[in-house]
Formats: sequence, structure tokens, C-alpha cells
Amino acid sequence: MKAPFRGFNAILYKEFIVVLRDPFTLFFMFFPPLIEMVAFGYALDNDVKHMAMVVMNEDRSVESRQIVDNFVNTQTFRVVGEVQNVTEMAAAIRRGKAYVGLQIPPGFTRDLHAGRTAHVQVLIDGSSSTIALSALNTSVAIALRQSVMSLLKEAGLREVPVEVRPQILYNPAMKSPNFFVPGVIGVVLQIATTFATAMSLVRERERGTLEQLLVSPMSRWGLMLGKLTPYLCIGMFMATGLFAIMHWLFAVPIAGSLAALFASTLIYVFTLLSLGLLISTKAENSMQALQMCMTLIMPSVFFSGFIFPRETMPWIFNAIGSLLPTTYFIELMRAIILRGATMTEFWFHLAVMSGMGLALFALCALRFKKKIG
Repeated sequence: MKAPFRGFNAILYKEFIVVLRDPFTLFFMFFPPLIEMVAFGYALDNDVKHMAMVVMNEDRSVESRQIVDNFVNTQTFRVVGEVQNVTEMAAAIRRGKAYVGLQIPPGFTRDLHAGRTAHVQVLIDGSSSTIALSALNTSVAIALRQSVMSLLKEAGLREVPVEVRPQILYNPAMKSPNFFVPGVIGVVLQIATTFATAMSLVRERERGTLEQLLVSPMSRWGLMLGKLTPYLCIGMFMATGLFAIMHWLFAVPIAGSLAALFASTLIYVFTLLSLGLLISTKAENSMQALQMCMTLIMPSVFFSGFIFPRETMPWIFNAIGSLLPTTYFIELMRAIILRGATMTEFWFHLAVMSGMGLALFALCALRFKKKIG
């Protein structure tokens, strides 16, 4: 009986030499992911702070200035200028000079002291939903707090009747990097590893060395595993570097087990490399392999839960996300890193990724058998 992985050692030795002698491949696998990791880690931030705001204070009283101070003290807004009328305010928002306009009418203090409702107008730029939602929630919260304090003062009370004391678990400071950076690692690993193995067989075909592999006595399983293993080692080395950047540069604490973290990453990288090999068995040239890889990146970014919650997506996009290994890896990373979850608590995610990896690897070997035949 022939060994199923016949020729594995030979192709493994050959592939390690090819990879280590190819500075372009090593550069592509290491440098862009590091840059993307740092860039995404700093750029992806839901904490909207210091939004530009213009003020039209027609009341010019101590109370009206206190309202402006209340907006600034939240650190959500910063005053970039004053305007004299609503037209100037609308023009400043339209030109992008400010995201928010605060208008305090002339009778604000008079209405406040008379016990009537004192109106304040807030114009918000809705072209960016994230900024608009943050500005709206903060403005309403400021008005609500000011109203409650006034009512308590009039009633002679020192404390509110009901107080909610929320406690935020796992990310008490609500830092966006703690949420986004584990997901960034999943996306960056996909970009680097999938591209690398997608080019492996294509590179053999373009260099004219594929025919030598076709007539060699090695088995298709040995060939596929030998092609994959060097990139698996490089991928795990790169993942270790990304975890170090996450922990030391972005100060994201790792609450869970390092063994669970690296075991999950090993399964994920193996799945991605198998996917890249499958692409390389289909593509006829480097351009086709590049285009196929690119078609997988966008769904992995938008449908995996990396940025947007999958629960809010239409069912069709949620279903697409459930077919992507990145979806399960990102959920695993956030569970292990932030919540300290164990592998037994997320065994289903590991099982799905393992099944995907084995199925893709087997499909690679079967497709290569077709080419031999």
C-alpha cells in the first residue's frame, strides 16, 4: 500500500527553500499586515470625541454659557467658532467646518427662571450616522441631566428617586481597540496567508516547474501538505507578532488561555492556507488568483461581524457570514481575549473551522488529482 503522504519531506524541504529565497513573498506576508494592524487599530474607533461645534448664543447669560460648557465638558464636542445667525450655522455645517450647531435663543434664561420650558436648538450633520448618533445621544443626555437637576432643586431634593448603576464587564473603559484589534488580526491573517498560498501552484505553473511535480512519484496529499506547511509556520510566527502588538502597543489584555488562543489561530491559519491552495488549483495565472482572493476579503470584512453586528444584518448576509472562517475566528478571539472564555465553551466554532479546513484541504488534493488525470 502506498503511503498517503509520499514525498511530503521532499516538497517540504523544497518549499521552505523557495519561500526563504523569495524576499517578495516574505515582504508581502510580514510588512503589509504589520502596517494594516497598526493603521486599523488606530483608525477603527467608535469613540467619537471632540466633534467640531459652532455656537450661536443669543442669550449671552451665565446660564447659557453653562449650557455651552456642559457640551464641551463631555469631551464629545469642541467649540470651533461662533456664528451670528442660523444661515451662517447651516453654512458652516454644509462646508464641513462643523458637525454640530448649538443655538441658544434670546429668552433662554427668562424661560428657565420663569419655570417654563427653555428651548435649545441643536443642528446635527446626519451625513455620518456614527457621528450623528453620538451627537444626538450626548445632546439629549445633557438636556435630561440639566432638567433633572433643576427639578430636584425646585423640589428641595438632594438625590434622584431612582438611580441606575450599570457595570460594564470585560471592557470597562469601553475602549474601541479592545473590540476591534482582535478582529483586525483575523482579517490581516486572511489577507496575508490566503494570498501567499494562492500564488504557490500558480507560481509553479508560470515558472514551468509544475510539469515536474506532475510526473514526480509523490502523492497529491504529500504535495498539498508540503506546500502548506512552510506557510503555516510563517503564519503562526506572524500571528505571534500580531498578538504582541495587540498586547504591548494597544494595551489589550489577554484574559483567556494562551494555549486556547494559539490553538484557535493554528486551526484558522490552516483553513485559510487550504482556501488559498484551492484558489491556486483553480487560477491559471497570478491575476486570476489575486482577483479570487480579493472577492473573499470584502465579505470577510463586512459580513463576519468585524465591524457591524451580524444580528442586525438581513438573513442573506448573515448566512454568507456563517460560511466564512473569519466569522468564527473573530468571535473566538473576542471571547478568549476579552471575556476569558475556554475552548470547551466555544467548541462549536473550533469544530466548524476544523471541518472547513479539512474539507478545503481534501478538495485541494482532489482538484490536483483532476489536473494529473
